[in-house]
Amino acid sequence: MRIENINYEVDGVTHIGTLAVNDSVTGKRPAILVCHEGPGIADVTRDKAKRLAEKGYIAFALDYHGGGAVIADRAAMMARLGGFFADPKLTQALGRAGLAVLLSQPETDQSKVAAIGYCFGGTMVLELARSGADLVAVVGFHSGLSTTTPATPGTVKARVLTCIGSDDPMISVEQRLAFEIEMRDAGVDWRMNVYGGAKHSFTNPMAVNAGLPGIEYHESTDVRSWAAMLDLFDEVFGA
Repeated sequence: MRIENINYEVDGVTHIGTLAVNDSVTGKRPAILVCHEGPGIADVTRDKAKRLAEKGYIAFALDYHGGGAVIADRAAMMARLGGFFADPKLTQALGRAGLAVLLSQPETDQSKVAAIGYCFGGTMVLELARSGADLVAVVGFHSGLSTTTPATPGTVKARVLTCIGSDDPMISVEQRLAFEIEMRDAGVDWRMNVYGGAKHSFTNPMAVNAGLPGIEYHESTDVRSWAAMLDLFDEVFGA
């Protein structure tokens, strides 16, 4: 397994992502962009990329804050994410910059590219899909679903999967219903899995460190949502 950090520039700022490649697999292969949770790129994100590489994919975990930073102060993190929510084009640009790194790798099959994301990273992959990025699938885990630039008919090329905890206080039933209407009106091939008993950050075993209500790891949902993602990849890439 080859794990390496890659520096790349976005508007003069150095970003530090992590590439995972299984060198025992030969030739080109499906490629997955991995977008981290709100605080920043962390070991849990890199582990997702590694697990995907172990499955035979090439994976690149981007860094949307820059400098490989993890923002420990919650108020500062939320302020930064608020800026991204207010500027979908910036969010898309940061996602496309990471995607460009993935596409530049010699192992990448450019006809078989997907993106997954967690928390705001899930929002980012949905914004990439809304922008018409050339992706065959996007998967959001406990991702925000609202947007100021809804999908329009014929724009979204990707098949869309969102995995949401029923008890996530950050993603209301109203937000889920609005997303359903958006996807249906835009003619998207989409699905939403809602997992009973799961809260926000259900994929992150370190979620307890946040010390906040509504943020909690949920092992069974982590396992089930990962399996749902792999099922979608089998569908779009061929089992």
